[in-house]
Amino acid sequence: MYQLLIAQLKALTEDNPYRISNLANASALIYDSLEQVNWVGFYIMQDGKLILGPFQGKVACTQIEVGKGVCGTAVSTGKTQRVDDVHLFEGHIACDSASNSELVIPVYKDGEIFGVLDIDSPIKGRFSEEDQAGMEALVKELEKVL
Repeated sequence: MYQLLIAQLKALTEDNPYRISNLANASALIYDSLEQVNWVGFYIMQDGKLILGPFQGKVACTQIEVGKGVCGTAVSTGKTQRVDDVHLFEGHIACDSASNSELVIPVYKDGEIFGVLDIDSPIKGRFSEEDQAGMEALVKELEKVL
């Protein structure tokens, strides 16, 4: 499934120099392709914090400090955060009370963290190691067009 998603992302982003368009299409592609997710989107680093970018789902938090919540932790550690139960994650920021698990992947541009891909699910333990590896590969493809 993830190889197909990556191929679709390539088709959507090749020859498109517009970063926001690429992020918007990527969030829509992921949201429409993954089952049991209720939010997919990007937070982009700006002025030393994460600012809400293109997304699919309910309204969301507009700013997240580095080191705060799952997204801010992904930035501060530079590592993917796969959380089976967000209610057990100290400092979790609840933008949507229906979210129970989360997968957050740092996105890099020119060796620096550009932002994060954030995926939420109402199902506890929704994201597997395979999901993590697949989404990390998709992010690597997306990084090529940033």
